[in-house]
Amino acid sequence: MNSVFTIPASAMAPIAGSNDLFPIRRIFCVGRNYAEHAREMGKDPDRDPPFFFTKWAETYVPTNGTVPYPQSTSNFHFEAELVVAIGGTGRNVDEEAAKDLIFGYATGLDMTRRDLQLEARSSGRPWDTGKNVEASSPLGPIHKCSETGHRERGRIALSVNGVVRQEADLADLIWSVPELVSYLSGLYRLQPGDLIYTGTPAGVGAVVSGDLVVVEIDGLSTLQVEIGDLAP
Repeated sequence: MNSVFTIPASAMAPIAGSNDLFPIRRIFCVGRNYAEHAREMGKDPDRDPPFFFTKWAETYVPTNGTVPYPQSTSNFHFEAELVVAIGGTGRNVDEEAAKDLIFGYATGLDMTRRDLQLEARSSGRPWDTGKNVEASSPLGPIHKCSETGHRERGRIALSVNGVVRQEADLADLIWSVPELVSYLSGLYRLQPGDLIYTGTPAGVGAVVSGDLVVVEIDGLSTLQVEIGDLAP
């Protein structure tokens, strides 16, 4: 039998220092995983267990790419994040076993239609229209943890047009990477190709067309994207 139409090929992210590519299967994002960001969003970080939302793999944008300003928003926000790339399969794994599922790490951005997210949140509705947006998941090259080790601490920072807007240490994560991977494996069977965006520090803010957004994490490749014109 023949397909009635052709769909785009799976998104592929580069692996640092290699010609190999990482096929992106699913994208899981953690909400409010830095205490100061939780507070700036009006929540108590000491009470919330980790929670997740998802994005399509098609939201991936490579470094040096362009993020078109999306439709239906006037408040498009940046969120710098450490991203965990999963390379193994596991369900209900403990924190030590969770480390064995990790292929590597990368710098990432969770771009957000904040006005739509807050409207949905205030109505008790899902965040999909605010978060799962075309070209909203920029990602830098993935570094194998076998070569760089696990990312437990180190500076994470974001600048817009050369001005630092977010800055923290990965040690400030409320839920550590092994804890997140273990917890998520209790909800889904994790599979090679899955990505976990681990949350953003305080300082999120809006961008406009023409802005240059740069994310830096110690030991990882820099992620840089330009905000483009309104998406057609």
